[in-house]
Amino acid sequence: MLKIGNHEFSSRLLLGTGKFPNFDVQKEAVNVSGTEILTFAVRRMNIFEPDQPNFLEKLDASKYTLLPNTAGAKTAEEAVRIAKLAKASGLCDMIKVEVIGDFKTLLPDPVETLRASEILLNEGFTVLPYASDDVLLAKKLEDLGVHAIMPGASPIGSGLGIINPLNISLIVEQATIPVIVDAGIGSPADAAFAMELGADGVLLNTAVSGAEDPVKMAKAMKLAIEAGRLGFEAGRIPKKRYATASSPLEGMSV
Repeated sequence: MLKIGNHEFSSRLLLGTGKFPNFDVQKEAVNVSGTEILTFAVRRMNIFEPDQPNFLEKLDASKYTLLPNTAGAKTAEEAVRIAKLAKASGLCDMIKVEVIGDFKTLLPDPVETLRASEILLNEGFTVLPYASDDVLLAKKLEDLGVHAIMPGASPIGSGLGIINPLNISLIVEQATIPVIVDAGIGSPADAAFAMELGADGVLLNTAVSGAEDPVKMAKAMKLAIEAGRLGFEAGRIPKKRYATASSPLEGMSV
């Protein structure tokens, strides 16, 4: 069970809603993924900009917990303003804090992310900050009181997978709140690896929406995350330099 603040979920896959070829494919992919959390950029919602498409057009929003994010924010103040708009619309008390510091790499600004998280916590939000895979930053965010940490596996939309597994594992090791690997996942292998490192969940979008067959990929991600979690809980065998016979050699006749 994945517990974030006062919310509990059976699925450990958080799925983005953008960039699908069409709403029918989006709906089918969401259904087969088994996700219970849908994330989206508040600034792309048509309740604020009527000319924007309704990303929930084909989905029954009552079946999901909506996780708005503050994508597009460049400062803590912008992120807080976007979060308050989302809350005022009755979407959810959860917010993914995303404050981009560099628009070439789309890497998050650690200082502004900390500031925004602190302000939103004081406002009563359930706060999930998107951050780089900085071990000390993750600790500072947890000390603030955030409800989950979302370190990036690699740059947003890159599909590079986990480029620094050591840092992800160190963040997991020190955390007492959920660690949800976010950004850069490209394949089911990446998602399974994140879970094998001990992550509590994976958030992804492009890996599914940009796949040749988004529906098949959504199902593959679901299974990969389940398998990775089971593998982590089971405890893998240690790696060794030399072979170890799988059958005992003692007592064998020649």
